[in-house]
This record gives sequence, C-alpha cells and structure tokens, in this order.
Amino acid sequence: MKVLITGIDGYSGWPLALHLLGRGHEVVGIDNFVTRKRVKEVGSWSGTPIGTFPQRQEAVQRLLGKSIQFYKGDVTRYPFVVDVVRREKPDAIVHLAEQRSAPYSMIDVDHAVRTQVENLTGTLHLLYAIREASPETHLVKMGTMGEYGTPDVDIPEGFFEVDYRGRHDRLPFPRQAGSWYHWSKVFDSGDVMFATKIWDLKSTDVMQGVIYGTRTPEITDDALLTRFDFDETWGTALNRFAVEAVLGLPITPYGRGGQVRGFIALEDSVQSLRIAIENPPKRGEYRVLNQFDAAYSINELAELTHRIATDLGLSPRIEHMPDPRVEAEQHYYNPIHELLPALGYQRSRNLEDVLREIFRDLIRFRRRLEKRRHVVMPTVEWRHADNVGRLNTRHAPAPASAAATPATAPEPAVDTSHTPA
Repeated sequence: MKVLITGIDGYSGWPLALHLLGRGHEVVGIDNFVTRKRVKEVGSWSGTPIGTFPQRQEAVQRLLGKSIQFYKGDVTRYPFVVDVVRREKPDAIVHLAEQRSAPYSMIDVDHAVRTQVENLTGTLHLLYAIREASPETHLVKMGTMGEYGTPDVDIPEGFFEVDYRGRHDRLPFPRQAGSWYHWSKVFDSGDVMFATKIWDLKSTDVMQGVIYGTRTPEITDDALLTRFDFDETWGTALNRFAVEAVLGLPITPYGRGGQVRGFIALEDSVQSLRIAIENPPKRGEYRVLNQFDAAYSINELAELTHRIATDLGLSPRIEHMPDPRVEAEQHYYNPIHELLPALGYQRSRNLEDVLREIFRDLIRFRRRLEKRRHVVMPTVEWRHADNVGRLNTRHAPAPASAAATPATAPEPAVDTSHTPA
C-alpha cells in the first residue's frame, strides 16, 4: 500500500514511517517542520538528537535500504494539499500534521486561535482533497482520548446507545475536552464524521492515548531516533518525570496526582496505526478506535519513575506542586478498547520495560538535557488569559507556503546535534 503521512517529521510520524517501510509499504511524507520551530520558541529542543529531514532520508536509505518520497509544505495551503494527493493517490493518509500541545494552545489568544484554525483547516483541506482527487483513499485521523474528558461513566469507542423518552438511537459519545487543543480535535472529529457521510468516504478516527517511548524495532541506529520532548509545553508528564529524575530535580506530579489517563507504548502505537491502515472501513463508514493499553494515575507514573531511577543509582524525590491546569484530580476512568484487538492488535511492550529503556537513552544524552533543564517546570496556567510574559517567548512566524514538489533542501536547523551526551 502507498501511505501518505502528514507530519512525518514528528514524534509519531517518523517511527510510523519506519514501521510501514519495514512491512513493505510505500511511504510518502509531508511536513513543514513547525514543531521544531515551536519547541525552539519555548526555549527547548528534543532530548534525543535528531537530524534534518534530508539527513533522516539518507539514514533510511543507508541503514534500511528504503526511500521516502517527501514534500515540504503546509496542509493549511489547499493548492499544495490537493496537488500532493492528486499526484500520489495514496491508499491511505495518516493525518498527524496538527498542533499537538494542550499547554501551547493555552498560552494566550494568539496560540489558542492558531491551534484551532490550523488544525481544523488542515483536516478540512485533506477531506476536500480526498473528495476531489482520490475518493478511494482511507483517511486515518489522529484524535485523542482527551476529547472524551473524564465522564463518570464508561467511555465507549466513539458511539453509544441512547434511550430517551421512549426513543432509541446510536449517537456520538459526548465530548468534554480540557484545552483549546483538545477542543480542536473534537471539532476535527465532527468534520471527518460529516464529510464521510455526505461524500461516501472511508475514515478512521484514532482516539490516541498518551504515547511513551524512544524506540521501536526499526530504530536500529541513533541516526533513526525520533524526537523526545520533555519541556512543560511539549513533553508528557512521564517524559518530564524521567528527565527530572536524570537531572536530580524533584519529580513533580500536578495537584494530588489522581488524574488518570490511557497510555500506549510507541511501538504499539505504530503497530495499531498500521493495523488500521491495513484493515480499512467500507465506503461511507466513519470508524472510531480507542487506542491505549492501560490506564495509570499520575501518582503511579511518578512512583514507577522514582523506583526505576533509584534502581539505576539516581536519587530522586517526589514533590507535588499546584496543578496549573483546570481538571478533576480524582475521577472515574474506564474507556473501552475492543475494536483494535478484534482486528489483530496485541500489546507487545509494558510500561516498566519501556521506561527503563527511556532512562538508558536519557542518561546517554544527559548533556543535552542539562542545557535545557530550565524548561521542565510549568509556566503556562489554564486560568491565565495571557502566559506570554511568564514564558518569556517570542511568537514564531507563520510558515510560508510551498509548491507541491518533492523537497530536497533542508529545513531550518533547529536541533541537529549528533554529539553523544
């Protein structure tokens, strides 16, 4: 199959490309490298060294004997999107090219609007491009379990049965998102569901849990590493905890630490996306897959991080801090995930083993982390309308549009050091 990955340079997009290549699929990529620019905007960089995209392409050719066709451009530019789709006519498009940070979306009005406009515009452009240029293409859109929030009932896979005043129906499960970013994903889901219905498309909405890990079986060399974000704006809680332990900082759960979320290893995330690609829905079907393996509280993550760090000879401590977010710190959480296992998905990694692997990489690259230790602690607070002064950042300029021609020139060198730490 030919698979087009938007956001191929990102944390999930890059290992997904390697995984698909290893399974014999043809991979085409789109990216505008805006995540690199925005991570730099908040004063951070990847905890693992990553090269420019041309360097990554060269490493794939040299180490794996494979090639990736690549288009540098912005999915918010419709002529670019429809041209790529018309040229390539992919069997599937995996849409990962969205602003993915909840804290980033909460910085101020500019970041909130930018998040929602870009995310919805890119998704609508892909939907229209599929309709216009390649109606048989299967769209796999990366959603998030965060769309659901934390309701006091079980969370189904997208839809549930409702009996109300003597009537029965199957309806989309109500969304209770917790950031401007998460609301943009809710709106994306509605757009994909509507377009699939009226244009007879094929679509899968993957409600992704929190991904963790630095490696997959295809990452056989440091030149193939994916990025690892650990700052308070772009990094996950687990990433922050591991880096805090390596740097001798306190491990800092927010609030009481009872917040529970679904998690999945990077290796299993790309496996599940491949399974969704290889098992498309029928025309006119909008399918929702909850993608996670297990749910953990923030306290459980902190305690596991503490135990592993101690085993490795580090001296961590856990210190709770006020929660900068507006969220329930104690709640019920029981999502359903049955559809992916029914398609053949089987969990291959567990949290403890992967976290030990993360520590091994972070200890090797400790010098990189030391240079950015100031970005770990939170500065963005949900209740503040304007956090710019707290971040002391500059807004990155909007990316320029690009023609839909295969890209060979390197993107701006934001994080290209390969010096072992």
